[in-house]
Amino acid sequence: MPLKVALADYGVGNLHSIRKALENCGAIVNVIEDMSLLTEAECIVLPGVGAFDKTMERLLPYKEDIVQRLNEGVPCLGICIGMQIMFQNSAEGEGPGLGFLHGRVVRLKAPRIPHMGWNTVETDDEIMNGVDDTHFYFAHSFHGSPEDGSDVGHTDYFGRIPTLFHKSNTYGTQFHPEKSSFAGMSFLNNFVRFAEERK
Repeated sequence: MPLKVALADYGVGNLHSIRKALENCGAIVNVIEDMSLLTEAECIVLPGVGAFDKTMERLLPYKEDIVQRLNEGVPCLGICIGMQIMFQNSAEGEGPGLGFLHGRVVRLKAPRIPHMGWNTVETDDEIMNGVDDTHFYFAHSFHGSPEDGSDVGHTDYFGRIPTLFHKSNTYGTQFHPEKSSFAGMSFLNNFVRFAEERK
């Protein structure tokens, strides 16, 4: 049976590109507007572009249940702000994040902000197996700063910053795989296979 992905529509960003990319990897994608349904999902994807507090607004009532599912090992992929909300809090917002990843989201320390465009990710994590060219597309002014060792990939942008995270069966990316051409599709293919094995 193909992997069934619950793609969270919490009112930020364009879901079309990530939905299409996951479908091209063989997944069945259901766009979920009722965040309570994430607690029953076979696989969760938290997408894209937006502000920390605004993104958390719809998720907060289900925070504990979602984190429990992640701790139980439901496969999950958080992309950009979808990864950042997995942390405890953020310099961008005032409210709490999910707190699944221990640490804080901090502002980039760089002369050029946002970090916009193509850059490489250095990692030995299995999720990059077969991804020959690790150039990915970035668009962000903040990044996760974990205290739990969940950072498994890094990028050089006026210093070394964490850009790939892995804890239990959850992955988080600071980059946008759905906007990253062949490298992004290879990454998403690997994630779908990873999730299928663990669902």
